[in-house]
Parts: sequence; C-alpha cells; structure tokens
Amino acid sequence: MPSPNKMPAKFEKPDESPGFLLWQTMNLWQRKMRAALRESGLTHVQFVLLASTVWLNDHGREATQVMIARFAHADVMMTSQVLRSLEEKDLVLRLKNPGDTRAHLISPTEKGRKLIGKAIKVVEDTDSAFFAILDDNMSELTEMLRKLISSN
Repeated sequence: MPSPNKMPAKFEKPDESPGFLLWQTMNLWQRKMRAALRESGLTHVQFVLLASTVWLNDHGREATQVMIARFAHADVMMTSQVLRSLEEKDLVLRLKNPGDTRAHLISPTEKGRKLIGKAIKVVEDTDSAFFAILDDNMSELTEMLRKLISSN
C-alpha cells in the first residue's frame, strides 16, 4: 500500500513511464527543431503545414484546409490559423474552391516552395543528428510511431 506521502503511480520511477519518456523526448526534439528552423522564420508547425501543402499539391491531391489538417494529424482550427499566417507571409495562396464555396484550396507560392526546399534539408539534417544514436533501430522506431498514430 502506497504511503500517504507518496504519489500513487503505476511506475516505481518516472523513467519507466513511456508517456513521460515520450514527453521528454518531444521537448528535446522540439527545442532542436526550433533552433534549426529559426533562420527560416518558420515555426515547426508552420513548417509541417507548409510541407504538407506542398506534398499534397505535388501529388495531385486537393489541398483544402481540412485535408491538410487530416494529412498532418493537426487540429482543423489551428491549421486554419497557421495557414492564414503563411498566407500573410506570402508562402501560400488560399483560393475559393469552385466545388465547395465553404472551403479554400491551398497552394504554395513560389516563395513558399523555395523556403520549404531549404527548410526540409535543415529539418532532415536535424532529425538525422537527433536520431543518430538509434543506428539500426531507426526503422523499428518509425514503425512503432506509425502504429501509434494509426491506432488513434
């Protein structure tokens, strides 16, 4: 029976909790990403949504705000706000969708394409450095993360 002075927890030590470890890892990784993207003028969420927009457009998919949010597994309202900020920076265009007047079609501008081309290299290099310690386990981690995403 836990002492009344001890926090009741399933794990004996915090570093046995996968959720706590994931949270700590995410914080470390996000710090690296913020520093890496600082020169581009993009936040990490702006980078993800701009890269998602470019990818969807390049692969012939309709890039509405909702589709971009689903593709990135992001909140729709937050996606809308971030896309507005990307539009203000002249990185994307938001055009009325002739098939659905409630939706906007989102496409990258030439400036947005150039910026994402530079930023993706920085992000990939930062990822490579961050995850280098995993060596041959990288594909296993990627598969586990994919499994977590697809089950939720």
